[in-house]
Amino acid sequence: MIKDHQREFNRLQVVLDAIIIMASYGLSWLLMEIGLVPSKGNTLEGQYYFLALILVVPSYLLLYGIFRLYTPKRVQGRRLEFANICKANSIGLLIFTLVLYLLGKDIFWQHFSRPMVLYFFVINIVLETVERNAIRMTLRSMRSKGYNQKYILLIGYSRAAEGYVDRVLSNPEWGYRIAGILDDHIQRGKEYRGVRIIGNTSELNTILDMNVLDEIAITLSINEYKNLEEIVAACEKSGVHTKFIPDYNNIIPTKPYMEDLLGLPVIHIRHVPLTNGINAAMKRAMDIFGALTAIILFSPVMLLTAVLIKLTSPGPIIYSQERVGLHNKPFKMYKFRSMEVQKPSEEKEKWTTPHDPRVTSVGKFIRKTSIDEMPQFFNILMGSMSLVGPRPERPFFVEKFKEEIPRYMVKHQVRPGLTGWAQVNGYRGDTSITKRIEHDLYYIENWTLGFDFKILFLTVFKGFINKNAY
Repeated sequence: MIKDHQREFNRLQVVLDAIIIMASYGLSWLLMEIGLVPSKGNTLEGQYYFLALILVVPSYLLLYGIFRLYTPKRVQGRRLEFANICKANSIGLLIFTLVLYLLGKDIFWQHFSRPMVLYFFVINIVLETVERNAIRMTLRSMRSKGYNQKYILLIGYSRAAEGYVDRVLSNPEWGYRIAGILDDHIQRGKEYRGVRIIGNTSELNTILDMNVLDEIAITLSINEYKNLEEIVAACEKSGVHTKFIPDYNNIIPTKPYMEDLLGLPVIHIRHVPLTNGINAAMKRAMDIFGALTAIILFSPVMLLTAVLIKLTSPGPIIYSQERVGLHNKPFKMYKFRSMEVQKPSEEKEKWTTPHDPRVTSVGKFIRKTSIDEMPQFFNILMGSMSLVGPRPERPFFVEKFKEEIPRYMVKHQVRPGLTGWAQVNGYRGDTSITKRIEHDLYYIENWTLGFDFKILFLTVFKGFINKNAY
């Protein structure tokens, strides 16, 4: 079984990686030899190129180890593994290039093909990804058929235990089998989704002595943490791999961020990647570039819309409305006017309803196609909004929702957006505010530039036409 021979399996993985590295390098050299890779003035013979493999192979294997590419694949995500492959190969490329630069004064190394190194970089990433996904699919297929299983005992019946059972049962390819649950307050024999309470915590040592478990998961309810130290000590004494799944869902409701303060673990209630200065600067640069590009690209549409609004309805072309933005600060958000001019007191506490008589004929079309939102590109340039983020709301509704919906105000820890994760998942207009906030929180805590590009891509295909716009 692979679980009993993880070290041997890792060694096999290292061998396979070495073969892939050599194959990628050889393929890059072959492409150069047949002329598909430009190599101006190349006079080196093949054996000299392959001498470099003496350093390339161990260096890349070391980088793969540093980037945790030899950890068990049981629950490691494909995207994380692919990102680590790209990081390791990028560092390898930089080192390779630096070495060639430092040796460039030597006539011998001046003729080493730099484009071949770039081809090796690309080919190696592709082949490594293919190899590892093939292994992953094979292992997951085996586990889903009942092979290579790990047997786990849960200690404590709690919300954390139920959440863990739910996830394990929903993902048979992980290859986990839950042997049962030990709990001091639930009657023996009670089940949750087929997983039984098999005894109380006093029986832990007896079960550990049987040596039939691969892992222990401590899932005590929060009011049982007084027993945690004793249980951990018993598990550590047995040598069984132990993990702790905290039952703090109602206290720390989302993915926390842990900081090491001189050996003291500090748990931040919420991790917001955009509080990092580098992340914020990258996102702001993307916003400025994207807004300028969109203004230029959509200027004919905006000009035509402005003319139609002016010709069909008396009043201003642009409508501004106070919204709540970053750090709870109000700002003026701009839109093309799509309704008849109203007194502020009449419209500030109302949402638009189906067949609303206040909406103009042009307004119906521009609201449905989101053209009315285009002036917000100028909000983005001014810094009050972002291309992607939670949609901003009016102050009246913010005051209302913050009392009704837990964690509603967290959305104001980032700039509001023209589009967002909630919107591309269908939560626009008159839809569930609770679901909208759930999606906004997921975006805030899992932000990456790649995630922003994904949302913008989805907006193009299913975000412009809004069936909930009236």
